[in-house]
Amino acid sequence: MHSIIQSQSFFESGGKNICLDCFLPEGEAKRFPAVIGLHGSAGGYATMLEPARLLAAQGFAVYVLHYFERTGTTQIDGLPTIVRNYPAWMKTLWDSVSFVAGQPQVDPERIGLLGFSLGAYLALSAAAIDPRVQAVVEFFGGFPKEMKLFMRRFCPVLILHGAEDKTVPVEEAYHLQQILEKKQIPYEMQIYPGAGHGFSGEVWRDAGLRTLGFLNKYLAQAAVAG
Repeated sequence: MHSIIQSQSFFESGGKNICLDCFLPEGEAKRFPAVIGLHGSAGGYATMLEPARLLAAQGFAVYVLHYFERTGTTQIDGLPTIVRNYPAWMKTLWDSVSFVAGQPQVDPERIGLLGFSLGAYLALSAAAIDPRVQAVVEFFGGFPKEMKLFMRRFCPVLILHGAEDKTVPVEEAYHLQQILEKKQIPYEMQIYPGAGHGFSGEVWRDAGLRTLGFLNKYLAQAAVAG
């Protein structure tokens, strides 16, 4: 277990100053695998606090991206808002990967994405075009069908979804599974019976353990394998 240094960093994207909440493990002078966290449509940077701290304590450099700042968004009032801003958010995510890859404490060959709901859609979209993304953990999100036209690659994915999700139907998880299987991409998947959009209790605990195991396998151990 590592002690955590918490701070904020800023980078420019589209002429805007974008914030990253940083959760960095203390330790010997070495480069850590990095995870960029992406919140859902409610904004809610505070909701990323627990998973960010848990991962940082396990030796991951975690950066929570304030991607809404690119478009001045405070809340989502419907699908048109998402469609209108999605390209700008994608560019901001791309720029954040560039920024994180350049940090002295980060191994640029071991960068993953952790997304919730809308953030999971963004993470999966980025993974389809950005070769720097080595792993994705997606909570109750999906892969936009439009992105099939732009897909150039993919990476290992952990799919976590509630069977009773009324916001993002579980069919989105099965659609992503089909894409990954067709392309022979490694993935892990857990559908939680009775769970809706958002996890709590034992489901949240189990999802956290699966997340840690997956990122250890595809990011933390990548240096050993390499």
